[in-house]
Amino acid sequence: MQINAEERFWNATVEEMTNGYVYDDLNDAYVCLLCNEGFEDGIIYPLDGTLYEAKKAVKRHIEDVHTSVFDYLIHLDKKYTGLTEQQREILDYFMKGFSDKEIVEAQGGGSPSTIRNHRFKLKEKEKQAKVFLTLMNLLHKSSDKKNDDKFIHFHKGAKMVDDRYAITEEEKEKVLSTYFKQGLDGQLDTFPSKEKRKVIVLQNIMTRFKVDKVYTEKEINEILKSIYSDYVTIRRYLIEYGFMNRSRDCTEYWVKG
Repeated sequence: MQINAEERFWNATVEEMTNGYVYDDLNDAYVCLLCNEGFEDGIIYPLDGTLYEAKKAVKRHIEDVHTSVFDYLIHLDKKYTGLTEQQREILDYFMKGFSDKEIVEAQGGGSPSTIRNHRFKLKEKEKQAKVFLTLMNLLHKSSDKKNDDKFIHFHKGAKMVDDRYAITEEEKEKVLSTYFKQGLDGQLDTFPSKEKRKVIVLQNIMTRFKVDKVYTEKEINEILKSIYSDYVTIRRYLIEYGFMNRSRDCTEYWVKG
């Protein structure tokens, strides 16, 4: 079974997410968690005049394309990191090796004691995160599975995470079978009016697009026309719901990461 980028990202362990890649046993490849780019094991990859084995190639890819895993994660929306803008900025300074005094100077004000207080609060947040992860781990291992509904992973570009995204795998399968009667790769029978169903349908439509490709509006339209007659509406919702992004002049479209 093919794993989509969102599912791969959210199913990764803390260690895998720290590395920025996972090993895909199904395809014998190292896959970047940040963009889903794969590097097949056993293949030698020439990058800037140097030959790399797959594992080293994916590491080099992360450096070249994403700068670092930290840089990618720190710029994720607050709904994923739980960080305020100030906390994000402070963490960025810490990662760059700034001292408390240097951070004060870079911010143009404040005091070293304020920065130390931020360090303390972030340490407390780290402790809380460990406890919460442990609680959830114990919950998953619990023998009581009566309330163990598996929720789908929402896309990282989601502009607002609310009850529209509280969707179980069972709900998803039911909705998709209702609206894609010819199969998941077939045409959409009708576009749903209910918000939760829209999310499910749009998420499935996004499987027709490649993560690392920039599309022209014409290419987007052609793909969407093959799915549904009112392709303009679908295109608009893909942008509104944060599945895709586009240039200001609407000439280029890409999957929002």
